[in-house]
Amino acid sequence: MVGAMLPMAAQASSATDALRDSLSVNGQAMPVDEVRETPMEGIYHVRLENGESFYSNADGSHFLVGDLYENADSGLVNLTEQARNQERADAISAIPEDDRVVFRGEETPKATVVVFTDPSCPYCVRLHETVPELNERGIAVHYLAFPRSGVNANAGRTLQQVWCADNPSEAMSRAKQGETLSSSASCDNPVAEQYELGRALGVQGTPAIILPDGQMVPGFVPPDRMMEMLELDDA
Repeated sequence: MVGAMLPMAAQASSATDALRDSLSVNGQAMPVDEVRETPMEGIYHVRLENGESFYSNADGSHFLVGDLYENADSGLVNLTEQARNQERADAISAIPEDDRVVFRGEETPKATVVVFTDPSCPYCVRLHETVPELNERGIAVHYLAFPRSGVNANAGRTLQQVWCADNPSEAMSRAKQGETLSSSASCDNPVAEQYELGRALGVQGTPAIILPDGQMVPGFVPPDRMMEMLELDDA
Protein backbone atom coordinates (compact mmCIF):
# COMPACT_ATOMS: atom_id res chain seq x y z
CA MET A 1 0.00 0.00 0.00
CA VAL A 2 2.82 2.39 0.95
CA GLY A 3 4.61 1.59 -2.28
CA ALA A 4 1.50 2.48 -4.28
CA MET A 5 1.15 5.81 -2.50
CA LEU A 6 4.72 6.94 -3.17
CA PRO A 7 4.25 7.58 -6.93
CA MET A 8 1.08 9.57 -6.20
CA ALA A 9 2.90 11.74 -3.64
CA ALA A 10 5.77 12.27 -6.07
CA GLN A 11 3.32 13.23 -8.81
CA ALA A 12 1.60 15.77 -6.56
CA SER A 13 4.94 17.25 -5.54
CA SER A 14 5.98 17.48 -9.18
CA ALA A 15 2.75 19.28 -10.07
CA THR A 16 3.13 21.90 -7.33
CA ASP A 17 6.80 22.44 -8.21
CA ALA A 18 5.96 22.84 -11.90
CA LEU A 19 3.18 25.34 -11.16
CA ARG A 20 5.39 27.34 -8.81
CA ASP A 21 8.12 27.58 -11.45
CA SER A 22 5.84 28.39 -14.39
CA LEU A 23 3.24 30.87 -13.08
CA SER A 24 3.35 34.14 -14.97
CA VAL A 25 1.12 37.06 -15.96
CA ASN A 26 1.75 39.05 -19.14
CA GLY A 27 4.99 37.14 -19.57
CA GLN A 28 6.27 38.18 -16.14
CA ALA A 29 7.04 35.49 -13.57
CA MET A 30 4.90 35.75 -10.45
CA PRO A 31 6.68 36.03 -7.07
CA VAL A 32 5.38 32.69 -5.76
CA ASP A 33 6.23 31.75 -2.20
CA GLU A 34 4.39 28.43 -1.98
CA VAL A 35 2.00 26.18 -3.89
CA ARG A 36 -0.14 23.62 -2.07
CA GLU A 37 -2.68 21.03 -3.13
CA THR A 38 -6.32 21.50 -2.15
CA PRO A 39 -9.04 18.87 -1.60
CA MET A 40 -10.33 19.75 -5.08
CA GLU A 41 -8.51 17.71 -7.70
CA GLY A 42 -6.49 19.85 -10.09
CA ILE A 43 -6.89 23.06 -8.03
CA TYR A 44 -3.93 24.51 -6.14
CA HIS A 45 -3.56 27.15 -3.45
CA VAL A 46 -0.92 29.70 -4.46
CA ARG A 47 0.62 32.11 -1.96
CA LEU A 48 2.73 35.01 -3.21
CA GLU A 49 5.74 36.50 -1.44
CA ASN A 50 3.68 39.54 -0.38
CA GLY A 51 1.19 37.30 1.45
CA GLU A 52 -1.60 37.45 -1.13
CA SER A 53 -3.11 34.15 -2.23
CA PHE A 54 -5.42 32.70 -4.86
CA TYR A 55 -6.29 29.40 -6.52
CA SER A 56 -5.02 28.10 -9.85
CA ASN A 57 -5.55 25.13 -12.10
CA ALA A 58 -2.60 22.86 -12.84
CA ASP A 59 -1.22 24.79 -15.84
CA GLY A 60 -1.83 28.28 -14.47
CA SER A 61 -4.24 29.23 -17.25
CA HIS A 62 -7.10 30.08 -14.88
CA PHE A 63 -7.12 31.80 -11.48
CA LEU A 64 -9.80 32.02 -8.81
CA VAL A 65 -9.71 34.61 -6.02
CA GLY A 66 -11.76 33.98 -2.90
CA ASP A 67 -12.21 31.51 -0.06
CA LEU A 68 -12.47 27.76 -0.45
CA TYR A 69 -15.04 26.03 1.76
CA GLU A 70 -15.52 22.40 2.66
CA ASN A 71 -19.16 21.33 2.83
CA ALA A 72 -18.66 19.14 5.90
CA ASP A 73 -21.24 17.24 7.93
CA SER A 74 -20.90 19.87 10.67
CA GLY A 75 -21.45 22.74 8.21
CA LEU A 76 -19.31 24.94 6.00
CA VAL A 77 -15.61 25.04 6.93
CA ASN A 78 -13.50 27.90 5.55
CA LEU A 79 -10.34 26.08 4.46
CA THR A 80 -8.76 29.31 3.20
CA GLU A 81 -9.13 30.99 6.59
CA GLN A 82 -7.73 27.89 8.29
CA ALA A 83 -4.65 28.19 6.08
CA ARG A 84 -4.33 31.90 6.88
CA ASN A 85 -4.56 31.18 10.59
CA GLN A 86 -1.81 28.57 10.37
CA GLU A 87 0.42 30.95 8.41
CA ARG A 88 -0.10 33.65 11.04
CA ALA A 89 0.57 31.25 13.90
CA ASP A 90 3.79 30.04 12.24
CA ALA A 91 4.97 33.60 11.54
CA ILE A 92 4.23 34.77 15.09
CA SER A 93 5.92 31.76 16.69
CA ALA A 94 9.11 32.61 14.79
CA ILE A 95 9.40 35.99 16.57
CA PRO A 96 11.69 35.66 19.61
CA GLU A 97 10.32 36.93 22.91
CA ASP A 98 13.18 39.43 23.13
CA ASP A 99 11.65 41.22 20.13
CA ARG A 100 8.26 41.58 21.84
CA VAL A 101 7.07 43.89 24.59
CA VAL A 102 5.68 41.46 27.12
CA PHE A 103 3.07 41.86 29.83
CA ARG A 104 2.91 38.43 31.43
CA GLY A 105 1.82 38.90 35.04
CA GLU A 106 3.45 37.06 37.91
CA GLU A 107 2.22 33.52 37.26
CA THR A 108 2.55 31.19 34.31
CA PRO A 109 -0.15 32.34 31.86
CA LYS A 110 -3.00 30.13 30.74
CA ALA A 111 -2.84 31.65 27.25
CA THR A 112 -0.92 34.28 25.32
CA VAL A 113 -2.29 36.75 22.80
CA VAL A 114 -0.08 38.75 20.46
CA VAL A 115 -1.23 42.28 19.64
CA PHE A 116 -0.08 44.54 16.81
CA THR A 117 -0.29 47.97 18.43
CA ASP A 118 0.09 51.71 17.84
CA PRO A 119 0.33 54.07 20.84
CA SER A 120 -1.59 56.78 18.93
CA CYS A 121 -4.59 54.47 18.49
CA PRO A 122 -7.41 55.15 21.02
CA TYR A 123 -8.59 51.55 21.00
CA CYS A 124 -5.01 50.36 21.61
CA VAL A 125 -4.96 52.61 24.68
CA ARG A 126 -8.29 51.20 25.80
CA LEU A 127 -7.04 47.63 25.37
CA HIS A 128 -3.85 48.44 27.28
CA GLU A 129 -5.91 49.69 30.21
CA THR A 130 -7.31 46.15 30.52
CA VAL A 131 -3.91 44.42 30.45
CA PRO A 132 -3.59 44.22 34.27
CA GLU A 133 -6.97 42.48 34.43
CA LEU A 134 -6.03 40.17 31.56
CA ASN A 135 -2.79 39.25 33.33
CA GLU A 136 -4.68 38.63 36.56
CA ARG A 137 -7.04 36.30 34.72
CA GLY A 138 -4.15 34.32 33.20
CA ILE A 139 -3.75 35.96 29.80
CA ALA A 140 -0.32 37.24 28.79
CA VAL A 141 -0.17 40.07 26.25
CA HIS A 142 2.76 40.30 23.84
CA TYR A 143 2.97 43.49 21.79
CA LEU A 144 4.32 43.85 18.27
CA ALA A 145 4.75 47.19 16.51
CA PHE A 146 2.36 48.42 13.85
CA PRO A 147 2.52 52.21 13.38
CA ARG A 148 -0.55 52.76 11.21
CA SER A 149 0.90 55.74 9.32
CA GLY A 150 4.23 54.06 8.71
CA VAL A 151 7.56 53.66 10.45
CA ASN A 152 8.60 57.26 9.77
CA ALA A 153 5.47 58.75 11.36
CA ASN A 154 5.38 60.01 14.95
CA ALA A 155 3.91 56.74 16.22
CA GLY A 156 6.67 54.84 14.42
CA ARG A 157 9.33 56.88 16.20
CA THR A 158 7.56 56.40 19.53
CA LEU A 159 7.47 52.65 19.03
CA GLN A 160 11.17 52.64 18.21
CA GLN A 161 11.77 54.55 21.45
CA VAL A 162 9.74 51.92 23.31
CA TRP A 163 11.85 49.08 21.95
CA CYS A 164 15.06 51.03 22.61
CA ALA A 165 14.15 51.83 26.22
CA ASP A 166 15.87 50.10 29.15
CA ASN A 167 12.43 48.90 30.25
CA PRO A 168 10.24 48.51 27.13
CA SER A 169 7.15 47.44 29.08
CA GLU A 170 7.27 50.55 31.23
CA ALA A 171 7.94 52.69 28.15
CA MET A 172 4.96 51.13 26.35
CA SER A 173 2.67 51.98 29.26
CA ARG A 174 3.97 55.55 29.37
CA ALA A 175 3.50 55.94 25.61
CA LYS A 176 -0.07 54.61 25.87
CA GLN A 177 -0.71 57.23 28.57
CA GLY A 178 0.33 59.96 26.15
CA GLU A 179 3.71 60.73 27.72
CA THR A 180 6.60 61.91 25.57
CA LEU A 181 9.47 59.44 25.78
CA SER A 182 13.04 60.61 26.12
CA SER A 183 14.76 57.36 25.11
CA SER A 184 16.66 57.08 21.84
CA ALA A 185 15.00 55.72 18.71
CA SER A 186 18.26 54.81 16.99
CA CYS A 187 19.01 51.39 18.48
CA ASP A 188 18.75 48.15 16.52
CA ASN A 189 15.02 47.48 16.83
CA PRO A 190 12.38 45.34 15.05
CA VAL A 191 9.71 48.01 14.49
CA ALA A 192 10.07 48.23 10.70
CA GLU A 193 10.27 44.46 10.35
CA GLN A 194 7.18 43.92 12.50
CA TYR A 195 5.27 46.58 10.58
CA GLU A 196 5.99 44.78 7.31
CA LEU A 197 5.09 41.45 8.87
CA GLY A 198 1.77 42.86 10.02
CA ARG A 199 0.98 44.07 6.52
CA ALA A 200 1.87 40.65 5.09
CA LEU A 201 -0.39 38.94 7.63
CA GLY A 202 -3.34 41.13 6.71
CA VAL A 203 -3.26 43.69 9.54
CA GLN A 204 -5.14 46.79 8.40
CA GLY A 205 -5.68 48.58 11.69
CA THR A 206 -4.91 48.40 15.38
CA PRO A 207 -5.22 46.77 17.74
CA ALA A 208 -5.00 43.52 15.79
CA ILE A 209 -5.14 40.59 18.20
CA ILE A 210 -3.65 37.26 17.15
CA LEU A 211 -5.01 34.31 19.12
CA PRO A 212 -2.86 31.21 19.77
CA ASP A 213 -4.40 29.38 16.78
CA GLY A 214 -3.50 32.25 14.45
CA GLN A 215 -6.99 33.73 14.22
CA MET A 216 -6.86 37.51 13.87
CA VAL A 217 -9.41 39.60 15.77
CA PRO A 218 -9.45 43.30 14.84
CA GLY A 219 -10.28 46.01 17.34
CA PHE A 220 -10.76 46.26 21.09
CA VAL A 221 -11.96 43.15 22.90
CA PRO A 222 -13.08 43.40 26.56
CA PRO A 223 -11.61 40.88 29.03
CA ASP A 224 -14.78 38.78 29.39
CA ARG A 225 -15.02 38.35 25.63
CA MET A 226 -11.30 37.56 25.44
CA MET A 227 -11.76 34.80 28.00
CA GLU A 228 -14.59 33.34 25.92
CA MET A 229 -12.56 33.41 22.70
CA LEU A 230 -9.68 31.65 24.46
CA GLU A 231 -12.12 29.18 26.07
CA LEU A 232 -10.80 30.03 29.53
CA ASP A 233 -12.50 30.44 32.87
CA ASP A 234 -11.39 32.10 36.10
CA ALA A 235 -11.19 28.87 38.06
